[in-house]
Amino acid sequence: MRSRNISFLNHNGQTLSARLDLPVVPQPRSYAIFSHCFTCNKNLQAAREISRALTAEGIAVLRFDFTGLGQSEGTFAETSFSTNITDLLAAAEFLQQSYDAPSLLIGHSFGGTASIFAAAKLSTIKGIVTIGSPSETDHVGQLFKEAYQEIHSKGEAKVAIAGRVFTITSEFLKDLDTHNTLEVLNELRKSVLIMHAPSDRQVAISHARKLYEAAFHPKSFVSLDRADHILSDKRDAHYAGQVIAAWSNRYIDADPVTIESNHQVVGSLGSEFKFTTHIQAGNHFLIADEPKSVQGDDLGPSPYELLSAALVSCTTMTLRMYADRKKWPLEEVLVHVDHEKIYAEDCDECLKEESTKRSKIDRMHRYIELKGELSDEQRQRMLEIANRCPVHKTLEQKMVIHSSLK
Repeated sequence: MRSRNISFLNHNGQTLSARLDLPVVPQPRSYAIFSHCFTCNKNLQAAREISRALTAEGIAVLRFDFTGLGQSEGTFAETSFSTNITDLLAAAEFLQQSYDAPSLLIGHSFGGTASIFAAAKLSTIKGIVTIGSPSETDHVGQLFKEAYQEIHSKGEAKVAIAGRVFTITSEFLKDLDTHNTLEVLNELRKSVLIMHAPSDRQVAISHARKLYEAAFHPKSFVSLDRADHILSDKRDAHYAGQVIAAWSNRYIDADPVTIESNHQVVGSLGSEFKFTTHIQAGNHFLIADEPKSVQGDDLGPSPYELLSAALVSCTTMTLRMYADRKKWPLEEVLVHVDHEKIYAEDCDECLKEESTKRSKIDRMHRYIELKGELSDEQRQRMLEIANRCPVHKTLEQKMVIHSSLK
């Protein structure tokens, strides 16, 4: 994933801080906008993890701070639910002018509710995703219900939300009453994915039911089992992102992405991650990582596991092709590979030159299972053919790797 710090102007001329997360390929399949929860910001862990999962599937994600929050200009006390919607529209306008029009809106909590209203005004949007979102705008007022009397009598009040103090005005409360989420959703003819945790203590699961009932098909519901409201466990956030990416493939009309160069494989590791590397191999997206035992996030196979996987896949394909050509009754082939580093002097098959005796070499153990009514002669021949698969030959011969700066 490649990330850029960018900014754009809202409809009041204020600068909003944003981050554009891009896939490793030059041209993303599509663009999405992520809207954060009430009083949150674009750098919330849930936003980062969901964005990471989407970019791994070729979808670029713009996440930004609403006016008066995070690093964006403006005063929070002067904002409202209506300004959140116009901020979203400004973000979509910026993407369309600078990159490409967004086709997906993703909103967390109150940001999901705002995304519903913004989607009604954006013709390019094909899908909307809400995550733990309330079905009524005035639900957010429950966060400062005890200050209602002071807000109405004085016009504003300072309230503590998630350990921070914000000024809430009477105009903010009045604006909430002017929006009917279920009515807008009922008139919306776009694909909708509703994600909610049954144990959400901030926004009850009943809100998800109301949203689902109001929406028209195609609509989907996914339970974020065991997750909390802000998806504080990165595994929950990454799972949500993977589901969104898979779901959007059905509704976003986008051509497959290809690498516009002579390089078959491209990988990217940004400063936000320790080892997690996003890879595009041909038209396919992969994630490589390291296990948690070495402080990785274990979101994908390790580099050596990918190397072993190359041998496994080449072996199975080669044996299948050979059996089909011979019309042998091979029902299934399973290949197991273990990789290890050993000292050259411990390997009976290695050269015993003095210079290599204490150097380490790589050794792979490959175990092949052949299922089907094959004779002993056929099985032995298949073993010989396995040793001729292209990746096997590449790994056994001396390879030259040339590196240069691009």
